Amino acid sequence: MARDDASVVEHGFVRDLTRLIDEHRLDEASALLAAQPDHVLGNELGRLDDVPMAIAFRLLEKDTGIEVFEELDGFDQQRLLESLRDETFHDVVEGMDPDDRARMLQEAPAKVVKGVLAGLSPAERAMTARLLGYPKGSVGRVMTPEVLAVPAHATAAEALGVVRRKGGGAENVYTLAAVDHARHVVGVVELGSLVVAQPEALVKELVEPNAVLVHAAESAEDAARLMRETNAYNLLVVDSEDRLVGMLSVDDALEVIEEADSEDAALQAGSAPWAGHYMSVGVFRLARYRALWLSLLLVAATLTVSVTQAFESTLVQVAQLALFIPMLIGAGGNAGAQAATASVRALAIGELRFADLPRVAWRELRVGVLLGLMLALLGLGVGALFVGPRIALVVAISLVIICAWAATIGGAMPLLARKLRIDPAVVSAPLVTTLVDATGLVIYFLIAKAVLGL
Repeated sequence: MARDDASVVEHGFVRDLTRLIDEHRLDEASALLAAQPDHVLGNELGRLDDVPMAIAFRLLEKDTGIEVFEELDGFDQQRLLESLRDETFHDVVEGMDPDDRARMLQEAPAKVVKGVLAGLSPAERAMTARLLGYPKGSVGRVMTPEVLAVPAHATAAEALGVVRRKGGGAENVYTLAAVDHARHVVGVVELGSLVVAQPEALVKELVEPNAVLVHAAESAEDAARLMRETNAYNLLVVDSEDRLVGMLSVDDALEVIEEADSEDAALQAGSAPWAGHYMSVGVFRLARYRALWLSLLLVAATLTVSVTQAFESTLVQVAQLALFIPMLIGAGGNAGAQAATASVRALAIGELRFADLPRVAWRELRVGVLLGLMLALLGLGVGALFVGPRIALVVAISLVIICAWAATIGGAMPLLARKLRIDPAVVSAPLVTTLVDATGLVIYFLIAKAVLGL
């Protein structure tokens, strides 16, 4: 869809759909829904309140409804299913891919999961239960078990026959697993390789030489980012004995990365991550997600008050020092937040590991010094203009040291957090900023006492 078309949908679709539903003009609402692609409907229906969303969903064709349902966020899927307690409910859940169904159910109450599984056909129930048996956050939870395997000892012609007979039951047939008699993965073979090969060529001779496999218990986020690094469209998933159990497809990998990035963004901003479409989340729920972190940061900020009280006598002697406190802690906090954000991102995409801690600290220290020197020149000018050269010198020296300290701490803390098995995003920008505020004031006042002879 073109950018202009998307803009029209964004600004007019929900308004028009809501109006038609409120006016009970359901035929026109149905036509409006039919004119939009599935991915647009998945995004826009999430903006609706519960009742209009349920009504709009019932107006969709069955096949379209399943596709749109899979496009919804897991929280919005739960909202919708609470409104569907008839045959529509069972049709939608039965028609979902097993991995999408497992993702939807992983946050649901046990009673809901039990009821959904009981309503599925035996084959779909077995696949879904198997996926839910893997640890949360693992590849096993998000992979599709509907993967096509061909015998490694078969010829290309025989393998293509397997694809024709069984390909309809697989999520895709472009990446195939070459397996032995015990279903151990011998290698990965692409459909294109079979098509262009001589009919008598053996499958084991056509496998990709450097294909990567992942184990079902491994992190889904790590596997998804591995796909990006290897430019793979699909990754075969094996168990602890290298037997084929599923496949991680590129569309599922993109959803995993989007979810992980959204969580990191929320944590870096000092908020608990929320589920569901932003426009459908109530203000009280948003406030609840943010309140805990703001409260913790407020308590942590009392360190700044304690530091100010400890150096109260210094401020009394040279009251002009107080003028520069906001500037100094702001500069330090921003420098620390920048370094922390860069470090968290590098960790997330695999560019950093704990062994890099000394190099990261040394690198950020030098960056902080350079930033501090640039800011110190500005500080000297401002300070000399308003309060005289001696206090301006205090401000300039403080800026260099505070920026160097803040950048070093900001770059190192995410690596230390990862080593301690804490989400690096949790200790990033807000917490680093709060810590640097307090320590920056200590640096400032100590330098003032030394330079001014207090």
